[in-house]
Parts: sequence; C-alpha cells; structure tokens
Amino acid sequence: MRLRLLALMSGTALTLAVLTDPAAAVDTTVTFTVTSGALTITAPAGPVSLGSAAAGNSVSGPIGSITVTDARGGVPTSDWTARVSSTAFVGPSDTVPSSAATYTPGPGTLITGNGTLTSGPGGTLDVQRVAMSYSGGTGNSQATWNPTIAVAIPLSVGLGTYSGTVTHSVA
Repeated sequence: MRLRLLALMSGTALTLAVLTDPAAAVDTTVTFTVTSGALTITAPAGPVSLGSAAAGNSVSGPIGSITVTDARGGVPTSDWTARVSSTAFVGPSDTVPSSAATYTPGPGTLITGNGTLTSGPGGTLDVQRVAMSYSGGTGNSQATWNPTIAVAIPLSVGLGTYSGTVTHSVA
C-alpha cells in the first residue's frame, strides 16, 4: 500500500511539474512572404445560348459572370480596364456581323478593393468596348458582373444555328 501511494504521489508531482514548468515551453517563429500576383479575367467557356427567334427579330440574354482578379498588390494604385469585343456570328449559309450584337455590362460588384468600380457604356461589339473599369484603389481587388448580349438578326439570313466568340480582356 505504501508503494502505491508513493508512486501515485510521485506521478502527480511529476505531471504537475511538467504542466507548470515554463522551461518546458518552446516557441517557433513562422514566417511567410506575400508576393505580387497576376491580373486575370475569367468568363464562361460556353457555349452560351441566347435562345432563338425568327429572322428580323432579336435574341438576348446573360452570358454569365465575368470576374477580374487583381493580385498585383499595387501601391499606390492598381487600376485596370476590362474590354470586350466579338467576332461575327457564322451560320450554315450566312454571317451576322458583330455590329449586330450589343453588350450591356450591367452593374458591377466589387468583392475586394477600396477603389471605384465603373460599368462601361455598352454598345455594339464590332469594336473593342470598355466593359468595366476599376480605379483609385490600393492593394488587390476583385470584381464581377453579369453582362447581357443582344443580337439583332437580319431579315436576310438563313435558318440555322449561328456562333461567334465574345472576347473579354483586362489590362
């Protein structure tokens, strides 16, 4: 009985000594470096269908979320401008020119950043247009918007599915 009590006391004293002895604590300094990233833009890969309509009418619809991520960490500022344009829309027997397509960016949503996000004016896609711009912010930013594309279908085009490529870029 005496041996058991001594062992228990010895174990308790040892455990308390380990738990309360500050010499047993060890600190580790951990470091990391934040580096400059890239300016990127993402858009739906498609195909995105705008629906169907008879010649002489229009089709219209959203093409999905466009997102710009600026991880360049700009100081004093990291401004950017996203632009959009389109190829012609080619069908089985005819082509609808890109000037028949219009782009409406709609409002943008600033996810990260402290600058000003501004929607472009929209317009036909036969020339490169400003879709969205960001200015006056410091550090990184991220923004998204969901544009609508409308295509006025000429009365003269033949039946079938027409396909074109809408290109977004950022600089």
